[in-house]
Amino acid sequence: MNELFVLFADFSPYEAVLLGTGLTCFATALGASFVFFLGRKPNPTMKSLTLGFAAGIMIAASVWSLLIPAIEQAEEVGQNGLWSAAGGFVLGALFLALLDKLLPHLHEPDAEPEGPKTNFRRTTLLVSSVTLHNIPEGMSLGLTFAIAAMQNDPLALSGAFALALGMAIQNIPEGTAVALPLHECGWSKRKAFLAGVASGLVEPIFGLLTVVIIGFVAPYLPWLLAFAAGAMMYVVVEELLPAAKLNEHSDAGTIAVLCGFVLMMMLDVALG
Repeated sequence: MNELFVLFADFSPYEAVLLGTGLTCFATALGASFVFFLGRKPNPTMKSLTLGFAAGIMIAASVWSLLIPAIEQAEEVGQNGLWSAAGGFVLGALFLALLDKLLPHLHEPDAEPEGPKTNFRRTTLLVSSVTLHNIPEGMSLGLTFAIAAMQNDPLALSGAFALALGMAIQNIPEGTAVALPLHECGWSKRKAFLAGVASGLVEPIFGLLTVVIIGFVAPYLPWLLAFAAGAMMYVVVEELLPAAKLNEHSDAGTIAVLCGFVLMMMLDVALG
């Protein structure tokens, strides 16, 4: 980690964000590559396990990597940590709820799309759903890596890498969750794989967009961290937990959520 910090010290915020989101993008591509080795129909129990695990990671990341740092940073600059965290969290959830209403998308395995009426194909709506899901992940990585680069702080760097590693782990099943349904809908394995890879590109895009605006909103960084946490938690409650069908595969899915939470918590505490 010391050698990594020495290398990281020369990075600009843009390079730092590309490093973090590049890791999560690679993980999404790795997950999408499973379409070449698995059958068309995903195993329901395995789907419950992977989505539950991803939900647990995102819940823990929202708390340890985003909300707690938001409270601490707010208090360091004389703001009220409680109101900054709560206010940013609510705004982040409302932002994702608004996008959920404005953008047409489809949650697998629902038959009817959400959002405005559209003539888009089912496959396009599936990819749109995952793309919407990845927006808050890109924002959170952009914030944490940009802050670490600007502060040149080993502790902030460790926390950023803990978040990136946790996101990368949960992006592997996400990549699979994009590619397999597309292949099931009739796409070739190659096209389904490329679509899975493309779904992960939204993370570096929104990560870099976050860096673009960070100079203008520096006094509100605690609010932005909490904003990313609220957006991520909205995704967990709205999409991941229902898709994991914990009511049908309660034991496996519930254990997977807890395992994901514990893993991300341990990563953040050990590295952050």
